Amino acid sequence: MKTKKSNATKLAGAGILTAVAASLCCITPVLALFSGAAGAASAFTWMEPFRPYLIGITVLVLGVAWYQKLKPQKAGDPDCACEEEEGKTPFLQSKLFLGLVTAFAVLMMAFPYYSPLFYPDNQKEVIVVQQNNIRTLHLNVEGMTCSSCNNTVENAAFHAEGVLDARADFRTGKAVVKYDKSKASQDKIIHAIDATGYKAKKDTLMLN
Repeated sequence: MKTKKSNATKLAGAGILTAVAASLCCITPVLALFSGAAGAASAFTWMEPFRPYLIGITVLVLGVAWYQKLKPQKAGDPDCACEEEEGKTPFLQSKLFLGLVTAFAVLMMAFPYYSPLFYPDNQKEVIVVQQNNIRTLHLNVEGMTCSSCNNTVENAAFHAEGVLDARADFRTGKAVVKYDKSKASQDKIIHAIDATGYKAKKDTLMLN
C-alpha cells in the first residue's frame, strides 16, 4: 500500500509541474510586472503551442492519481494488509493533499482567463486634447499568445507619455494606440512595448 500511495504522491507532483508549465507563458508577464523585470514578459511565449498537450497530460496524470487513491481494494489484496488508519496517513499521501493539488492545477490552467485582475487600471483622467493632435498608431506585435500578453502590451503603451488609449489583441497580433502627437511619438510608444520583450512594428497597411 505504501508503494501505491507513494506513486499517487509522485503523480500529484507531476500534475503540479505540468499545470504550471501549461500556463507559464501567461504567468511570466504578470511576474515580470510585479518584479519590474519587464523585459522577461515574453520569455516563455514559445511554450504556447504546447499548452493543449500540457493540459492534457495534467488531466491524465491527476486522473490516474485519483484512480489509485480511490480504487476499491479487493478482498485478499496483499496491499489491504498494510492499509493505514485514516488518522495516521501522512498529509502528502492524503486525499486532502491530492484535492489541493487538483484545485491548484485547475487555477493554473485557467490563469489566462483571470490574469487581467493582476494588472493596474490604466484609465487616465479625462484631459482636453485638440482633435488635430490625436493620432492612431496601428501596430503588429510579435509574441502575444494570450490575454495576459494583451494586458502587458497595453500597460506598456500607457506608460508612454501622451498615450490616450491602447488596445491589443493576441488573436490578430495587432495593437491600436491613440496618442497626443504634441506629447508622444510613435518611436517612443514602440520602444515602450519592445521593452517588454514583445516586438512591435508599424502596420504598413494602416499608416495614420
